[in-house]
Amino acid sequence: MVNLQGDHIYLRALEPDDLEFIYAIENDTSLWELSDTQTPYSRFLIKQYLDNSHQDIFEAKQLRLVICNKNDKSIGLIDVFDFNVKNRRAGVGILIQKDSDRFKGYGKEALELLINYCFKTLHLHQVYANIGEKNKASLELFEGNGFKKIGIKKDWSFDGEGFQNEYLLQRIKD
Repeated sequence: MVNLQGDHIYLRALEPDDLEFIYAIENDTSLWELSDTQTPYSRFLIKQYLDNSHQDIFEAKQLRLVICNKNDKSIGLIDVFDFNVKNRRAGVGILIQKDSDRFKGYGKEALELLINYCFKTLHLHQVYANIGEKNKASLELFEGNGFKKIGIKKDWSFDGEGFQNEYLLQRIKD
């Protein structure tokens, strides 16, 4: 098993106590563009989600982990989604909740830990990400972690003002 502990952060499974943290993230309209969300989530729905979060990645085809700092404070979420055993690939996504916790290396460290987990524990051959072309910070983060732009989806997302292109990035196991 790969260690999900870094120098400044660690990744952990979802807990019932994460209800308010996830509720705040899922209902922060400034983050909706990142997750393609258009409607708020109730505490009831998030509680149901947490109640089912014990499902194995092979069953659920996804895994959400909480990013915590060394003070055990939850600062973000990192996801594996579209887990495909046959083709040994999955999508990955990350979100650091507060501006004050961004650009401190937490996202880089969390992504490195997750990629290591995907390649060494899940035995994936590749991971990919979908990132809007205006999201320069995420593009830098993923490209800095060995992802390559392999395609662009034209006019993929409507951001309220116009359509935005989205890059498809990929990292294949060395």
